[in-house]
Amino acid sequence: MNGLTLKQLRYFEALSRYGHFGRAADACAISQPALSVQIKELERSLGLPLFERSARSVRLTAFGETWLQRVQGVLRDVDELGEMARAAQGGGMGRLRLGVIPTIAPYLLPALIGALRKNDSTQDLEVRETMTERLIAELVEGRIDTAIVALPIDEPALTEMALFSESLMLVRPRVDAGRPVPSREDLRDMRLLMLEQGHCFRDQALDFCSVQRSARADGLDGSSLATLVQMVGAGIGVTLIPEMAVAVETRAAPVVVGRFAPPEPERTVGLIWRKTNPLASQFEALGTQIREIAAHLPKPD
Repeated sequence: MNGLTLKQLRYFEALSRYGHFGRAADACAISQPALSVQIKELERSLGLPLFERSARSVRLTAFGETWLQRVQGVLRDVDELGEMARAAQGGGMGRLRLGVIPTIAPYLLPALIGALRKNDSTQDLEVRETMTERLIAELVEGRIDTAIVALPIDEPALTEMALFSESLMLVRPRVDAGRPVPSREDLRDMRLLMLEQGHCFRDQALDFCSVQRSARADGLDGSSLATLVQMVGAGIGVTLIPEMAVAVETRAAPVVVGRFAPPEPERTVGLIWRKTNPLASQFEALGTQIREIAAHLPKPD
């Protein structure tokens, strides 16, 4: 096996991820024919096919699946070598691939991005918004550098840095204004609107209400907090949202927001990164900055 290059490995990883030559080529900033040539050359060097090709899809062969795991490790190590050099130089991170879960991104990112650009206008910032499970997988694979999530995540390969805690707030229709906030037990008898499966915030809300996940079959799940709040405003039910989302999501909706009696339900927001990443000190500094920004976000009364 001669002439194997890192560029070919990156092309292979991209095609494995997207399962489509056109999308993989766009992600790698090359033409589709050029990507195809490089993949064919890689397979020729290996003497084995890496992909099964059809008119509509591209799938890894059994060997390709096994090889992908090793390739991801190699690419992760190569990236961390560059990060090690930047850490030794004592400069900024240069490129920051930041992941954020959807129940945090719209409320924290505007202030955070502004602060990062103010501190280092030359930094190449890439933001990835998706659910916790995907962010963890992308972190472990080396496709992002760090992520803002709800803790704990309990992944041995990752470091967790707790940043702050915030309350979960109850959102009810405006006609409920002046009525006492129901107890946890009362919520079980109410129509509780939840985020769809896959959101960690859904699990946190269900845990607080002591509702079994298998018991929810009413089909009243939403894809975003904004959707849930609008459904509440329409009188369909009630919902829980994190404190940082209240100012944004309820400002134009006919709803009222209330706090639960102590002890209030809370979630802990934190920063996670690979334990092997040499830029740990820079991530800790980023975490401190995020903590300071969060402290100045608008809070409900």
